[in-house]
Amino acid sequence: MNKYQKLASNTLVLAIGQFGSKLLVYVMLKFYTSMLGTDGFGDVNLIINVSALMISVVTLSISEGVLRYGLDKGNNGKHVFSIGINVAVVGLAIFAAFIPLLGFIEFLSDYKWLIFMYVCTGSIKGICSIYVRSRGHVKLYAIDGILTTVTNILFNLLLLGVFDLGVLGYVLSVSLADLCSIVFLSIRAKLPKKYRPLGNDRMLRTAMIRYSIPLMPTTIMWWIINVSDTIMVKIIHGSDANGVYSFAYKFPNLAAIVVGIFLQAWHMSAITERNSRTISNFYSNVFSLMQTVMFIAVAGIMLVLRPIIMPFFGSEGFEYAYFYVPCLLGAVLFQCSSNFMGSIYEASNKTSHSFVSSVIGAASNVLLNLLLLKPMGVIGAAVATLVSYIIVFVYRVIDTKKYLYMKIDYRKTVVNLILICGMAASVMFLEYGLIQNVINVVLFIVIVAINFRSAVRAVKMFISRRKGTPSEPQKQ
Repeated sequence: MNKYQKLASNTLVLAIGQFGSKLLVYVMLKFYTSMLGTDGFGDVNLIINVSALMISVVTLSISEGVLRYGLDKGNNGKHVFSIGINVAVVGLAIFAAFIPLLGFIEFLSDYKWLIFMYVCTGSIKGICSIYVRSRGHVKLYAIDGILTTVTNILFNLLLLGVFDLGVLGYVLSVSLADLCSIVFLSIRAKLPKKYRPLGNDRMLRTAMIRYSIPLMPTTIMWWIINVSDTIMVKIIHGSDANGVYSFAYKFPNLAAIVVGIFLQAWHMSAITERNSRTISNFYSNVFSLMQTVMFIAVAGIMLVLRPIIMPFFGSEGFEYAYFYVPCLLGAVLFQCSSNFMGSIYEASNKTSHSFVSSVIGAASNVLLNLLLLKPMGVIGAAVATLVSYIIVFVYRVIDTKKYLYMKIDYRKTVVNLILICGMAASVMFLEYGLIQNVINVVLFIVIVAINFRSAVRAVKMFISRRKGTPSEPQKQ
């Protein structure tokens, strides 16, 4: 199996295990919005976003070190796993002492211990699942993804639908699902036998922590870009507006899920193939494929946004969320491209450069939110997010050339972006009806046609049994 086939195989397994399970969450979206309302839905997303940030801070992003050093078969897997767990446990103990301080933040004060529980289960679950993936057990990792989603939904139905616990019930469901995942992985992967509280390799521990720590502030910066707008929307425009905006973000995230599954497999390949003589061609070919998928996915979501998505998923009070979706889709497109570029930093052990670029993006996002949210309303937050991701992408395209040369078809990229902007304008500003649908269908067909040859070439490249490296992509 060559490196392309290995990437395709890992992507397929992860897609089977995760995309279907993640799709179930979207099937449940109407249930969530009806049970929580606009304000409750906004609060839930805020709590989860804050908790996700705290997981990275508390654990020093050690899960990234577990993946990076777990993929290196020369390292002792027991030591890698144990170091990851030990760092997390120490961080959680320190975090527990500071939990009362969350009480001074008005919109988090009622949920501080709920956040602590979420961070505890999320931290340990994350390290367990990442370790399993790093040691090549991709199928087990995928099965765990299905199990976690199914148990989460069952707990949602019980705690929201039966006991009507609202925000508490939703967040509690996530933590209980993570706990079930920890138990499942512990049994199937025999993780307790791999854990060593003492006597782990000191040099390995130092290397893992040194690799992971720069990614912790990087995660904080990404969090600022992703979440600062929701916090500022809540502060300036209230919980209802934040609930609608958070709802709108769900559909761009669907595109991010599609590419995110691929990026999980890609990060494994980027690390294991980092010393390959043909690594430049590998990056160029894979990036071209990812762009093709993103352009078609973004256009596809906009095509069905108003005729299908909004009537099916939107409850009362969420009708106008469609207006924010096109800008957020653009933001996700550039976010995924930036994350791909970030894999160059990680494979080259230049994680500090990832931090610098994300600082620039976060600063841009906060500044633009302050400038745009009041005069433009909630749409200002979406515009700020889009522009900040464009800035990060442009910076990384320029900066990563120092470590790896990668071909990007700028002509095809610009044409696709112009067509997508046309669809966005149609969705946002034209009255819904026949004319809007015809325009979007035509633009979507053109986008598919432009990317069709790239998609076919990529499929042939990934299913080829030839052990050599595929040739460079031809200019379109």
